[in-house]
Amino acid sequence: DDIILYDEFIHASIRDGIKMSNARSYKYRHNDLKDLLSHILREKGKNTNNDREIYIVTESVFSMDGDSPDLKALSLLCEKFKCNLIVDEAHAIGLFGSNGCGRIQELKLQENIFARIITFSKALGCHGAAILGSADLNKYLINFARSFIYTTGLPPHALATIIAAYQYMTNPEGLRERELLHENIAMFNQEKERLGISSFFIPSSSAIHSCIIKGNNKVKQIAQIIQKNSFDVRPILSPSVPKGEERLRFCLHSFNSKEDICIMLQHLELAIKEI
Repeated sequence: DDIILYDEFIHASIRDGIKMSNARSYKYRHNDLKDLLSHILREKGKNTNNDREIYIVTESVFSMDGDSPDLKALSLLCEKFKCNLIVDEAHAIGLFGSNGCGRIQELKLQENIFARIITFSKALGCHGAAILGSADLNKYLINFARSFIYTTGLPPHALATIIAAYQYMTNPEGLRERELLHENIAMFNQEKERLGISSFFIPSSSAIHSCIIKGNNKVKQIAQIIQKNSFDVRPILSPSVPKGEERLRFCLHSFNSKEDICIMLQHLELAIKEI
């Protein structure tokens, strides 16, 4: 009889996980705490005995838009109404927080979170993932999570790669790489403002930046123009995203040069004007 309330833009893999549970689930509008509150109040009103658990599921950095929820406000809301907050940190690990440990750690909210999901892919460049939570949650998942129980464990070389990635992420060289990436993110945002194309972009302070170009044909044409100029920029087409929200998805890295960012955005500006 439990309830899951999830942000409408959560990753497809999270939706698959929700389907595997026995809970009923409802989506709320993206990063909209007022809409989420209305769902919580509705479910609380139905359950006068307060014997139903409510789980709130979101991402600390959204994979397609690159934006983030107000995690502090969300945590307070969950605390007030005794909901369990689950946060996917896949696109925050390696980028935010002390030693790249994610947005939850950065905001010192780790004691308020029911479960955090972190991945060893993305910034770490490995495979696998982990769930961070209480000892009780740990025991429950080990004994009842079928997708964990009936799968193959990571091989030793994968574990060694993960350990090496964490060692790198937490040493001075890893810190410098993180600083370079944040400099590139700031540069990207400044340059799109200077070129007058920021209105095409979803605001983002992460490594993911999405430029909305409506129409599959149009966004593919612009992507091809940029690719011909030696920049590996990919179009995201409907139905992968809703019709009218087709986009170019830019993923910034620490090794991108300031010059490359400027030149690539200049090609984008010209392509937008031409198509």
